[in-house]
Amino acid sequence: MPSTLLKPIGAALSDAELAHRIARGDSQALQDLMRRCNQTLYRTARSILRNDNDAEDAVQEAYIKAYRVIGTFRGDASLQTWLVRIAVNECRQRLRKRERRLRLVPLVDRPLTGPDLPEHIMQDAANGSRPEHHVLQAQTRRLLEAKIDELPDAFRQVFVLRAIEEMSVEEISGCLGIPDATVRTRYFRARALLRKALQREVVAGLDAAFSFAGDRCDRIVAAVMKRLDAAGHDG
Repeated sequence: MPSTLLKPIGAALSDAELAHRIARGDSQALQDLMRRCNQTLYRTARSILRNDNDAEDAVQEAYIKAYRVIGTFRGDASLQTWLVRIAVNECRQRLRKRERRLRLVPLVDRPLTGPDLPEHIMQDAANGSRPEHHVLQAQTRRLLEAKIDELPDAFRQVFVLRAIEEMSVEEISGCLGIPDATVRTRYFRARALLRKALQREVVAGLDAAFSFAGDRCDRIVAAVMKRLDAAGHDG
């Protein structure tokens, strides 16, 4: 891919300007965008497909599809939201192709009582003031990932985007194509299910859940660039 970049990509560059550079064939701008959005897209895909390798493949394919139509980006939503939407659609297509039947965990619909996820315990543990709740971070991360994987598909997707990626209700609504109220309902029910599953285990290391290692980030960037180079970038 020919590079037209004359100066480093800055954090202040608007989404529209970044998209315009990529559409003109700026490979450095494309790599900058991928590194900026890789973790969010990977976590989104992972929340839907529940498989590391499948999620990585889906993210690569989403970037390829996004690159082919990035000239149509008009900035109605953020570039990241636009990419998440493409990744979600790609994952859903993969699920349909595999004819995977969604198996929802039965849920008793009743008012929530007591705290949802005990954030105060999370903070206490981080500060070392609740030693009885201390567990190794790696063990906690594995436990949390396993419990998130057990959530019903619809709840898991919303939880990952809201709790881990810290996207707004409005952004999630746009990405998943569901009303704001549905986002809120699914998020709070996901929290309730996690609270029950964890059985008062301290929830630590949330930011490390489905951590996006540097080698995975590099691999996705390299794979996408290689595919675009091989295709001649003409879509």
